[in-house]
Amino acid sequence: MTLLFLAALLATFESVSGVDAKTVLHPFPSALSMDHQPIWGMKELAKNGGRSVLRLEDHFDWSKYPSVEVIATGYTAGIESTGKTPDHPEYGITYSGVRVKRDLYSTIAADLSIFPIGTILFIPGYGFGVVADKGGAIKGHRLDLYYETVEDVYKYWGKRKVQVYIIQKGDGTLSEEELTRLNEDETMQVFRQQYLESKS
Repeated sequence: MTLLFLAALLATFESVSGVDAKTVLHPFPSALSMDHQPIWGMKELAKNGGRSVLRLEDHFDWSKYPSVEVIATGYTAGIESTGKTPDHPEYGITYSGVRVKRDLYSTIAADLSIFPIGTILFIPGYGFGVVADKGGAIKGHRLDLYYETVEDVYKYWGKRKVQVYIIQKGDGTLSEEELTRLNEDETMQVFRQQYLESKS
């Protein structure tokens, strides 16, 4: 009887909130051991076009991760950032070999002596960034955050001084499979939607 009651309660919660019941039962990314607050806390909800969405900024206790202040700018795969046009054979390909991506875990460029390839950072206002690239002007505590268009760079970011959190230090490698696995982690899909919607 208790199990039936709990199942009904979870189904009701799912239909009212739009949050998958599996997320309530397993709300943490398997790749990362993040401390968290209860997923149903009101603090995590933000209005987005009349719907409630969970925000990464509010869901985890980021203060438990080492942090560093950086200057972050935005870049694209285009000629204005890389000098490459869409017909170039390496257009959209990062230094690590993976294709540029704006998603829950997006590709970013960094000074590899500070943030090696594969390093995962949380950047408030942007989301997770995985170091996949380097840049001629990206030296010291600077980051370049990938966006699909120049308009998106100016609309969503520009240039900011921001405190970033080091989730995982990279080992110098990154594959398409690793990036896909991070972005498709079932426990993180409730957060992923906000980044996918910002692209449309």
